[in-house]
Amino acid sequence: MDWFGKHGSGMYFTLSIRVKLIVLQGMCKNLVSKGNLEKPLIIFNRTKQRADDLNAKLGTGKSVVASELGDAVQKADIVFTCLGDDTAITDAIATALKQDVKDKLFVDCSTVHPSTTGTIANSIESQGAEFVSCPVFGAPAMAESGQLVCVLAGPSSATDKVKPYCKGVMGRANIDFSDQPQQKASLLKIIGNTFILNMIESVSEGHALAEKSGLGNENLHQFIENLFPGVYTAYSGRMMSGDYYKREEPLFGVDLARKDAKHAMDLAQASGTRMKDIEVADGHLTDVQKHMGSKGDIAGIYGAVRQEAGLKFENKD
Repeated sequence: MDWFGKHGSGMYFTLSIRVKLIVLQGMCKNLVSKGNLEKPLIIFNRTKQRADDLNAKLGTGKSVVASELGDAVQKADIVFTCLGDDTAITDAIATALKQDVKDKLFVDCSTVHPSTTGTIANSIESQGAEFVSCPVFGAPAMAESGQLVCVLAGPSSATDKVKPYCKGVMGRANIDFSDQPQQKASLLKIIGNTFILNMIESVSEGHALAEKSGLGNENLHQFIENLFPGVYTAYSGRMMSGDYYKREEPLFGVDLARKDAKHAMDLAQASGTRMKDIEVADGHLTDVQKHMGSKGDIAGIYGAVRQEAGLKFENKD
C-alpha cells in the first residue's frame, strides 16, 4: 500500500499491486515535475523499501517517506488512494479516518465496485471531509508519459480542486462527471475495463486461429499493426513474444482482472442484462490462474485459448 501526499495544499496516493505501483510511479513523477507542488510529496508504503525506492527515483527534495499511514494522512490536505481491490481500499480508508480528516479531500483512483465507492464516500463525508472518485484508464507507459484518462465524479467544489492535477499533469484528458454521484466514475471504469478484456480475448482467439489455420501469426500481426495500432498491437506483440507467460511479475495480474470481470458480471446481473463475452474471458482467466498461479497475467488468456485449441499454453520452447 503506497500513499503520497503534499503537505500544505497536499496530495496523497495508496497502492498494493505491482501494476498499480508502476502506474503510481509515473503519476508521482508527473506530479512532482508538472504539478506545481508547494512542498514535497509524502510517500508511505507498507513495504518501506518500495517507498524508499520511489523516493530516490523522484529525486532529491521531491518527496519524503512517512513511517506510518496516519502520519502521512495528518500532513496531507489532499489524499489520493489507489489500491488493488475493494477490501484493501475499504481497510485503508478506515485506517485513514482514525485521524482528524475534517476539511481534507480524498481522491480514490481504485478500480472497485460502485457500491464500494458509495460506502467510502459516505464514510469520508460523515467525517467532514470531501471525496472524489477518480479512476484512471491507461497502461504504465501512459502513466509514465502523462497520458492517462482521468474520470472524476463528485461535488464540483471537490472535483475542481483535483482537475489541476489531472489533464496536463497526470493525464491527457478528463471525463468529467462533476456534481454526479461518485459511483458513476467507478461504474464507467468497470464497464470500460471490459473493453480491454474483450480486446485481449479477440486477439487471443485470432492468433490461435491464425496458427491452426495456417495463416501464420506474423501475417495476422501485420493486419493488427496496420488497422489497430496502439493497445491491440501491443498485446499482439506480447502474445507472439511469449511475454504473456515469461514475466517474473505480471504486468496486469490475473487476480485483478478476475476482480474486474466479476464486478462487471455482477453489475450486469443487477441491471437485468448479461456480458457473455466477459463470462467467456473470465473462464479463460480461471484457466490462467490454474496454470500460472499468482504470476498469471491478463494476457495469459492467449495461453488458455491455445490450450482449448489443442496447443500448448506456452507458444515458445
